[in-house]
Amino acid sequence: MGNPRAETIEAESVRRYDAIIVGAGFSGLYQLHLLRDRLGLSVRVLEAADGIGGTWYWNRYPGARCDSESYYYSYSFSRELEDEWEWSERYPEHGEIRRYLDHVADRFDLRRDIQLETRVTGAAYDEAQNRWTVTTESGERVQAQFLITAVGCLSTANVPAIPGLETFAGAWYHTGRWPHDGVDFTGKRVGLIGTGSTGIQAAPVIAEQAAHLTVFQRTANYSVPARNGPMDDRFKAWVRENSAELRRKAREATNGHPFDFHDRSALDVSPEEREAIYEAAWERGGLRFRAAFRDILLDPDANETASEFIRAKIRSIVKDPETAETLTPRDHLFATKRPPIDTNYFETFNRDNVRLVNLKAAPIEAIVPEGVRTRDATYPLDIIVFATGFDALTGPLLKLNLRGRDGIALQDVWAAGPRSYLGLQVPGFPNLFTMTGPGSPSVLTNMPVAIEQHAEWIAGCIAHLRERGLERIEATPEAAETWGAAVNEAASATLLPMASSSWYLGANVPGKPRVFMPYAGGMARYRGICEDVAAQGYDGFALR
Repeated sequence: MGNPRAETIEAESVRRYDAIIVGAGFSGLYQLHLLRDRLGLSVRVLEAADGIGGTWYWNRYPGARCDSESYYYSYSFSRELEDEWEWSERYPEHGEIRRYLDHVADRFDLRRDIQLETRVTGAAYDEAQNRWTVTTESGERVQAQFLITAVGCLSTANVPAIPGLETFAGAWYHTGRWPHDGVDFTGKRVGLIGTGSTGIQAAPVIAEQAAHLTVFQRTANYSVPARNGPMDDRFKAWVRENSAELRRKAREATNGHPFDFHDRSALDVSPEEREAIYEAAWERGGLRFRAAFRDILLDPDANETASEFIRAKIRSIVKDPETAETLTPRDHLFATKRPPIDTNYFETFNRDNVRLVNLKAAPIEAIVPEGVRTRDATYPLDIIVFATGFDALTGPLLKLNLRGRDGIALQDVWAAGPRSYLGLQVPGFPNLFTMTGPGSPSVLTNMPVAIEQHAEWIAGCIAHLRERGLERIEATPEAAETWGAAVNEAASATLLPMASSSWYLGANVPGKPRVFMPYAGGMARYRGICEDVAAQGYDGFALR
């Protein structure tokens, strides 16, 4: 027979809330504000880091900055917040984004409900109590009716399992877990592994500091110049005057950016006009390059015109023909993988202290005490930097060790790939909401737009339940099956699945199921679907 007093003490030690949010980045902060300040719920945010910022807390590598422009990589829910904050650059650097989020947390008094240095190690749903019990690394347990994951899409660092890493005599770092006091590359021989968005940002900055930089490239990548620079007062004034219209356009846009895709085909203009349009877009820089023509991501022949334009730019920038050819992507089309923007990336390979190693021709075999050994050579290094990305979208959720009804594990449910309804809920996991999860637009959009939509939909859903005396909401298996087909159909209507090495498909993580994870039907279309679902009494969900 159990000890009643011990059971009472144990019960009292479990703190209870209406909602628990995991993560204190853009998603967690806004969700806390909505649930606490607008719905009046008791809410606790659990955050593993010792500060807020989410992905921007961890990503402090050299050159780290956002690839959405600062004036719309921000919240839109408060005009007062917009008016009192000023960005300094066209593309905000990681420190400035953290300062912005610190300002938001202080302005809306969010810190009192955020528990830092608290890593979640498990969460289990109890059907009898209709509550989630969340366990932390320290052994603490907290309970809530609603559990909301705001863990981000790109927060689980992917360190490749290269034999011999533990024998390396120097220091190694992953860009997604960068030391807060920085890394001094002065006089060092540095190896950078990875040439995705992160490696493309980091390489020029490291090359300026290091004695020598060796870039290990598996897949050549397209990149467009960012054309970053200070935001002048005239432009800031224009943004303030047009704020409402810019925010409207971002919410109604396909990808959450407040600019339009030109309604013209790349195949309907003369070669001379097409070249002039691409040249103007290249000079302007940034992600808007994709908007030069409406069919760049829809028609392979149209895309090839953009791809070849960028290939020609690489050949014109990089002086050594062999290096230029190695840097020229030929195994995928432009923007079918995440399209990077850069500051002097290709120019970096004209420096005397930079060398490019083609891993397609000579793969890495091992890391040895003195450096990296490929099939052809050993490269002596003092520092290795892994710019190898993340276990995207599913990785951060699976790390939480979520168990739903009857103890079913999310990792078992997703063994063949993620399955959800709207990217918001998983059958078998009542009252669990996955912010910007797989099956939602998430990484294919300007993230704050996707985040605000999700946070507002979740808050509206919980308000609906409470107003009607309902206690539980769960996606039905049929709705998840139908939505999975819709996600596949949306992806198939684009060129995105053609890039077989893309992390959109999980291809960067060995053993991960090859499933196209984000919803590619566009943010505006997705928003309308979510609004219709809510208007129809949350069709596709079981409410009890």
